[in-house]
Amino acid sequence: MESTQEISFLSILLPLVLVVFVIAIGVFLLNQHFQKNLFRQQLEREELRSKHQKELLQSNMEVQESERKRIAKDLHDELGATLSIAKMHLMRLEQMHPSLESKGLSIGNVRNIIETSIASVRQISHHLMPNQLEAFGLLRSLESMVDQINDSKQVEIALDLPSNSTKLSWEKELGLYRIFMELIQNTIKHSKAKAVEICYSEKGDQVIVDYKDDGVGLPEEMVLGLGLKSMEARIKAIGGAMEFIRGEGFKAQLVLPIKEE
Repeated sequence: MESTQEISFLSILLPLVLVVFVIAIGVFLLNQHFQKNLFRQQLEREELRSKHQKELLQSNMEVQESERKRIAKDLHDELGATLSIAKMHLMRLEQMHPSLESKGLSIGNVRNIIETSIASVRQISHHLMPNQLEAFGLLRSLESMVDQINDSKQVEIALDLPSNSTKLSWEKELGLYRIFMELIQNTIKHSKAKAVEICYSEKGDQVIVDYKDDGVGLPEEMVLGLGLKSMEARIKAIGGAMEFIRGEGFKAQLVLPIKEE
């Protein structure tokens, strides 16, 4: 009799245990599925946030470049032309009234000041929107910029460029050109360096730029300043990455995909 009751109890208990086990497995699987969905949603949100930030950076850079182009055009076409006309009038005045010089009115000095102003306007206009970049490309423009800096004797730059290179998009070439200018200006103003080495190479589908000088470098405890953060933002806006290496001298490495994402 007791044996029959035990069998009857087991026949009831085992299905209950099986049901509880199945429910537990179901809860576990549902929880796993929920966690995966939650993780996927978090990844999607992060991806959207990252994409939005990149679009904001690109939009901000486009606005800046558009404003630079407008200012450069105004300087060259309006202010430059006005100064050139003023110079022509002074030259004519010198020819018509040479006696003015003997009376203490130094027209020649005024003309020299205007000529210096015209040269400054052209230089500022070129820095704002480098026309040669569009005409000759990034590497030739970089060579020209380095030649001008070497001629000024402020710092000696050694430039290592490939004999053949892939043509980048206008946005990437302009972004890299701006970064090169900022890096060199940073060296001249802050690093007390006498020599700079720039190596531009292509490995696979990436452009790699190694920049270093023999200056004071970045202190270990120093927080990156606005100029360096601006370079980081600019390289991110065109799809690349930038690393500043602390230690002896100032060092930076840029990595940029050649193809558009």
